[in-house]
Amino acid sequence: MAKSDKPVAIITGGSRGVGEATAIFLAKKGWNITITCTSSIEDAKKVVEHCNKLGADAIALSADVSEDTSCRETVSATANKWGRIDSLVNNAGTTKFVFDHSNLEGLDAEDFLKIYKVNVVGPFQMVRACKKYLLKSTNPSIVNVSSIAGIKGIGSSLAYASSKGALNTMTKSMARNLGPIRVNAVCPGFIQGEWLRKGLGDEIYNTALANTQANTPLGLAVTPDEVAEVIYGFIDLSKVVTGETYIVDGGYHLTI
Repeated sequence: MAKSDKPVAIITGGSRGVGEATAIFLAKKGWNITITCTSSIEDAKKVVEHCNKLGADAIALSADVSEDTSCRETVSATANKWGRIDSLVNNAGTTKFVFDHSNLEGLDAEDFLKIYKVNVVGPFQMVRACKKYLLKSTNPSIVNVSSIAGIKGIGSSLAYASSKGALNTMTKSMARNLGPIRVNAVCPGFIQGEWLRKGLGDEIYNTALANTQANTPLGLAVTPDEVAEVIYGFIDLSKVVTGETYIVDGGYHLTI
């Protein structure tokens, strides 16, 4: 197929939350988009419909970033459709909720391996598959969606925090070695939305939301749209920035 005149992005985990918000943001800015998901393909198709109504050309693919074959198929399908890839947003992630990090019996080796395979190996495999296409772009970028958990050692579980710390380190190593591709990470704190509500349950979620809003310097808990805005900044505005881990949490990290 002829090369698209519009820039093209792949967003993993794009069926909801930050991934959905980023897809819609890019669609409004004139990008074509591939979004992936593991299980919620109907939700992903709804995101695609929204993007298409905004004038984008978007597709949804069922893909598991922990499997290298799936990553390579996603990249091939995108390149075959539009003839280019300009940005990769590694948003897919998973966790196991064990908030008491001293409860070492709450996790086992399989939990760590499952979380690392999605949160660390998955982004690596997506970058590896995309690299040759990104190097042909005039404005190549990778944004890894990490977490304040990887900086402060907090969050949903010790395994999750460790995986995000690894992702932050990988971001810096890739930025050092993959130029001219820019590689950055966004590190949100508490993000409002159904993913966290589902994981925590309504009561704990509402308490955590109220606590975050009451104790951050800016008096807020970030939304997926606000995180997407920062992601877009790394993709299309901050063209001399690479290797950064950018905290997006309303200043919550200053209180802990």
